[in-house]
Amino acid sequence: MQPIVLIVGQMPHIGRVTNELSHLPIQWLGAHDHGEVVRQLDTEPRISCVIMGAGLDDKIRGDLVGVIAQMRPDLCLYLKDRSSGPDGLAPFVARIVENLVLRPQDRTAA
Repeated sequence: MQPIVLIVGQMPHIGRVTNELSHLPIQWLGAHDHGEVVRQLDTEPRISCVIMGAGLDDKIRGDLVGVIAQMRPDLCLYLKDRSSGPDGLAPFVARIVENLVLRPQDRTAA
């Protein structure tokens, strides 16, 4: 069974990242606002981690960090830096998934 990773950010960037990283054995979920994050966390108990892009406003990011921590204290949450820009999201997600989510045998299969 593939691990599930929730990417939170602006929708065009999420779609681009999941397409670019489709070779990885991951089931991707995306969310772009408070309601969608809550829905994803409520309906998918197998989420392995949450990765948040840097394109959202700081107030929204802070709100979402609080929501995720409250609803799912078992999840690790990774926040992308702003300095690498939108093009830095896919490499950031790939590093997290390859090094922290996938088991060694899953990495070699990808």
